[in-house]
Amino acid sequence: MRLTSCLAFSLALTTAPALADPPHRPKQLVLISFDGAHDNRLWERSLALSKRTGAKFTYFLSCTYLINPADRKTYRAPHHAAGKSATGWALTVPEIQARLGHIWQAHLDGHDIGSHACGHFDGKDWTRADWSAEFSAFDDALLNAWARNGVKDKEPEGWVDFVRTDITGFRAPYLSTSPGLTPALSDHGFRFDASLVSKGPAEPEREGGLMRFALPRIPEGPEGRLIIGMDYNLYVRHSGGLNSPGRAPQFKARTLAAFRNAFETQYQGKRIPLQLGFHFVEMNGGAYWDALETFLGETCAKKDVACVSYTQAMDMRGTVGASGL
Repeated sequence: MRLTSCLAFSLALTTAPALADPPHRPKQLVLISFDGAHDNRLWERSLALSKRTGAKFTYFLSCTYLINPADRKTYRAPHHAAGKSATGWALTVPEIQARLGHIWQAHLDGHDIGSHACGHFDGKDWTRADWSAEFSAFDDALLNAWARNGVKDKEPEGWVDFVRTDITGFRAPYLSTSPGLTPALSDHGFRFDASLVSKGPAEPEREGGLMRFALPRIPEGPEGRLIIGMDYNLYVRHSGGLNSPGRAPQFKARTLAAFRNAFETQYQGKRIPLQLGFHFVEMNGGAYWDALETFLGETCAKKDVACVSYTQAMDMRGTVGASGL
């Protein structure tokens, strides 16, 4: 009787269906970007942060920060007088020379350098030709930056190719776009645009040959109200856009909690890429940069997480699906 039972049990084991392998889950991607990319001290801070955490960033550069103050009138934005900029200018030639070195080092280190246009004007009414003129001004400023700032002899070999072929991403100033933007981006060979805003973390949208990414609205604060995941928006909510460095610990804690919540929602859920945006300005006593450093320090080393640039994100996953890029 015991032998019969054992044989029956063994037979049941051999005929039972094998357990299915767990479904593959893509890595949780975290994409961090910086708009403006001007302050040399924050260039140094961000590059050091990358080395500590392994994160790769996307820097959306404003070209006026590479224009010699004496050469301001070489730039003319659409519908504006020559020499006008809504975001300011470089202050000195040595400052520009240092910035050029940081840009090249970031490129060598595997970060994205993208375009944030030049004068940071609102392009909501710009035509395709207007955007095209702004992109051409950006290219001109970068291609001639070393020569116009007295260091042509120090221009790295490969700089021209870098400007012409490796700057393939764009973010519009104020996240403000117009119908003329997308065709102009395609005309100039851009691969991606990061100017959209979504209700929450969202899959990128393919529009022709262009991938369009959106900064998400994420829950923040005691009531969990949605806000664009960008330092400036947090600054306006927290202090009305007035610098309050004495409240930095409070603002850092709120920001870090929002980042962690947004990350965990995707990491435990659909694994949609999480995008967060910053500027090269330490608002509210550096609360948002401090929160970023803590967040990346505890996040990028997690299993199944990749803190990557936009270009890396596109290259890692060739198609857009329900679980991420």
